[in-house]
Amino acid sequence: MTGTDHPFTSAFAAFEATAKAHPDNAFLAVPARADRDYYPAGVEFTYRAALDHILELRSLYERSGIGHGHRVALLLGNQPEHFFHLFALNALGASVVPLNPDNRPEEMLYAITHSESDLAFAANARLAELTGIAARRETPLPVYSVQNLPDRLATPVKPMRTDAPGLSAEAALLYTSGTTGSPKGCMISNDYFLTSGSWYVTRGGRLSFTFGQERLFNPFPVFHMNAGVMSLMAVTLTASCLISADRFHPKSWWRDLVDTGATAVHYMGVIPPILFKQEAMPEERLHKVKFGLGASVDPTLHTAFEERFGFAMVEVWGMTETGRVFCDNIEPRQVTTRAIGAPRDGLEVKIADDNDNAVPQGRDGQLLVRFAGPDPRKGFFSGYLKETEATEEAWRGGWFHTGDVVRQGTDGMLYFVDRRKNIVRRSGENISAAEVEESIITHPSVNTCAVLPIEDELREEEVMACVVLSEGVTPDRETATAIFSHCRDQLAYYKTPGWIVFRDKLPTTTTTKIQKGLIFAAHEDPRTIPGSHDFRGEKRRHPAAA
Repeated sequence: MTGTDHPFTSAFAAFEATAKAHPDNAFLAVPARADRDYYPAGVEFTYRAALDHILELRSLYERSGIGHGHRVALLLGNQPEHFFHLFALNALGASVVPLNPDNRPEEMLYAITHSESDLAFAANARLAELTGIAARRETPLPVYSVQNLPDRLATPVKPMRTDAPGLSAEAALLYTSGTTGSPKGCMISNDYFLTSGSWYVTRGGRLSFTFGQERLFNPFPVFHMNAGVMSLMAVTLTASCLISADRFHPKSWWRDLVDTGATAVHYMGVIPPILFKQEAMPEERLHKVKFGLGASVDPTLHTAFEERFGFAMVEVWGMTETGRVFCDNIEPRQVTTRAIGAPRDGLEVKIADDNDNAVPQGRDGQLLVRFAGPDPRKGFFSGYLKETEATEEAWRGGWFHTGDVVRQGTDGMLYFVDRRKNIVRRSGENISAAEVEESIITHPSVNTCAVLPIEDELREEEVMACVVLSEGVTPDRETATAIFSHCRDQLAYYKTPGWIVFRDKLPTTTTTKIQKGLIFAAHEDPRTIPGSHDFRGEKRRHPAAA
């Protein structure tokens, strides 16, 4: 098995088969957390119990006229109900639109409008908020509490499709940051769901799964493919258990792993250094973790982390659009480098220059990927919703253009170098620089601005805003604070500028395009120059999203 073939026609079909064959296996666990507004004592669902919930929801949706072609927005965070609704809707050919709980009202309004969602569910704590946002949409959007289900839901105005859903049917619409401001909606099919999970569990080496015995601890949000698709389907296909934490909690991390019996964890670059700097505690060696899967661990920390905590940290590369990952999982792993694995099992790569021509091995170039055979897009996302031109541009020449720069060794190993896209990668979140720029430029004190990534010792990258002020405005801390507050009112907390620096002007081309690479001198650290203001300590989740 290579991770490219599967016997099912939908994500639900795979879940149902596992639930019937292994009903008493644990499917979903939530660690205990006293300050959380759902299951504070923790909870665990078997496949049998989860299937009962899913079938009940499927019946509710079916008698309400919801089916193939409909979309349902979910503002549930990582609550177990998210997964139950996903599978229930998938059983009928409908799609979920997971909303980011940290997003501000304008961002949520964009998602429910652009997706043309037919109805929405929210946790009780967010019901009034989402109802208010939905009321601003041009077409009505019924919103329900996930904790207080009616006997019947509003029948969608849009009729369901009459053809039978299959592998190509949309199972989820995941919004990911683009380079042109507004997020793009990645259409994710049943084939993507099944391929992503199958791919993960067949990598082998340090990522070997034992059927029916794994307990995968994932602290990342379900509106990302990492937790919401790849991890979910990996446990589903192996009759294993997904431990869905609400987020990364460093102080209770090791205790949570021990208490939940985790055998594997997912991480991002921000997690290893935080854990490594903590004082030693007994739980850090009492866990049962066999491997961690993630990205961007510092190569200088990698070996020391593994030696202290006793499990392998496997570096991977992937995107929402690709569904599958490359991984450095075969010994000897190259843990002192930025190795991300080699292509295998039909996932092909091309390292290209700016004209899409292949570059020699050892040279930096953009990573292009495709699947071998007659359908190069097999297992990838189905396209960007309402963005046919952007989809085809990304797939020009029959290769998906990742926007990431890598180099390839003579042995085929890929090494991550940098990102070409206009993206800031902060703690695992892809932040569109253009989206932040659009927010800043609306402040009355701002003439023009440019947003770019700046190195951050803790979060990999941070958002830096380079601002040219309007004539007569004083470039001081008070002005910087006003701009920061303006962004905070419009954007999710992690998108707001961590640094604001004032410049007299920004370098431009003859076509007035800002040349971001020329804003600062070579080897200049923008964080240390006069007029650079640090707001990292003020980037906190909004109270409504806490």
